[in-house]
Amino acid sequence: MSSVEQIRVEPDEAGLRLDRWFKLHYPGLGFGHLQKLLRSGQVRVDGGRAKTDTRIAPGQVIRIPPMGADAARLKVAPLTANTMRDRNDADVLSQMLIYEDEKVYVFNKPAGLAVQGGSGVSRHVDMMLEAWRNRKGEKPRLVHRIDRDTTGILVVARTRGAAVALTKAFRERDTRKTYWALVKGVPAPHEGRISTYLVKEQTPDGDRMRVARHGDEGADHALSHYRVIDQVAQNYAWLEMEPHTGRTHQLRVHAAHIGHPILGDPKYFEADTNWDFPGGVQNRLHLHARRIVIPHPDGGGRMIDQIAPLPPHMVQTWNLFGFDEAAEND
Repeated sequence: MSSVEQIRVEPDEAGLRLDRWFKLHYPGLGFGHLQKLLRSGQVRVDGGRAKTDTRIAPGQVIRIPPMGADAARLKVAPLTANTMRDRNDADVLSQMLIYEDEKVYVFNKPAGLAVQGGSGVSRHVDMMLEAWRNRKGEKPRLVHRIDRDTTGILVVARTRGAAVALTKAFRERDTRKTYWALVKGVPAPHEGRISTYLVKEQTPDGDRMRVARHGDEGADHALSHYRVIDQVAQNYAWLEMEPHTGRTHQLRVHAAHIGHPILGDPKYFEADTNWDFPGGVQNRLHLHARRIVIPHPDGGGRMIDQIAPLPPHMVQTWNLFGFDEAAEND
């Protein structure tokens, strides 16, 4: 970028701190470098000086100074359904990639991208992996799935042997999967265990899971744990959730089952007529596969431990509610 750019703030970026906006759009720009640009007036909002904690609003214009040869490294637009539309599969996969070695890829899947094909699905990760066949003609292999509207960690094997080992780790529950969710209300107690049986039903809107009784035809046991990390009064809670089984829609059904459905869930969120969706929060599924710890397919005690950054719509919500990502370790 050899000249000044003027970038207009999008509606879904309302309420973001300026430093978080830069983290989304220019992930290679260090915090110290941004502070220097702000102090010197090179970065401005609507022509005025700003600080790292300035909250931005839709329609405002952010001045981006020339960044020379570093521009391509610094600037990466966040992946959304719109930004993916005009990019080829290899480019989208590259931007999703957060870890790779000779046997494994780990991706941060955006919202709206299906993992596999199905009714009404024209583009999905399994199809896109064709673009990354190796010199032997091997296509990377899926070893697990996450829902289309769920964001975050997706592990893919690069070889047949790695696929066998990783699939076994998932099947035998040698993995630790951690999700973040924003739910309606605050569960009591703040930490707990959800154990039910789930059965799949066909509906006009696609597959839907319901809580069943032990012994019901087609019912499988499902076990999840949750912990409240932070909350907004008694209105909303940021949960850490761990599925110890891998049933379809498990965390979404379990959250609804305890009376605290995940915000933006089109299948399982039911609220009374007096409830309004919170202003400034996008009506999109707030469920993110945050972290995975899984044995490396090479064995020998080596582990893969990866964390996926939040998607833009959840970054916006976290900023609006004042959630601090560092609070997860408290």
